Amino acid sequence: MSFENWAAFAAASTILLIIPGPTILLVVSYALGQGWRTALPMAAGVALGDFTAMTLSMLGIGALLAASATVFTMLKLIGAGYLIYLGIKLFRAGGTLNAEPRTDATSAARMGAHAWLVTALNPKSITFFVAFLPQFLDRHGDFWTQMLIFETTFLTLAFLNALGYALVASRARSVVRNPRAIRVFNRTGGTLLVGAGIATVAMRSAN
Repeated sequence: MSFENWAAFAAASTILLIIPGPTILLVVSYALGQGWRTALPMAAGVALGDFTAMTLSMLGIGALLAASATVFTMLKLIGAGYLIYLGIKLFRAGGTLNAEPRTDATSAARMGAHAWLVTALNPKSITFFVAFLPQFLDRHGDFWTQMLIFETTFLTLAFLNALGYALVASRARSVVRNPRAIRVFNRTGGTLLVGAGIATVAMRSAN
């Protein structure tokens, strides 16, 4: 695997992670309701949930890789289209972040478990990884070495992203409730995602 390929994966992962989906909304909700003490257990739960979803996804990706080069290439193109779809959806999301303060989890263990459940057991998470990861795999390289590097990178970024969201939500609550700030954030992220999808298609066509 080249450094450029790893850097592209890290950049795309960062953009995707900052999109406020169900997991991030949960993180923000707990942070709004219980403050900065939720940051560490929630970030750990998110990372464990992503680890579970990515590991399950790897089994399916490995089977596709071994089965057919054509199917694997088609999966990459579908994944590129999925990135463009997510970008358009994010761009049109507007300026709302539907996260209400939560106070129902009274211990770090319960908050972490809740974050793990929401992240790992969402079928969309596994579907997402199956569509996303093949974009950056070298079919002729060692599959498990690449997956180890990609998984370690993604989980580190996921942990830091959730931690950052929790700390910002607990200390700067006006930011996560500012429609203008959220709108700019969504449109910037959406544009970057569409660009990433188009770039992926262009790279596959050039190859």
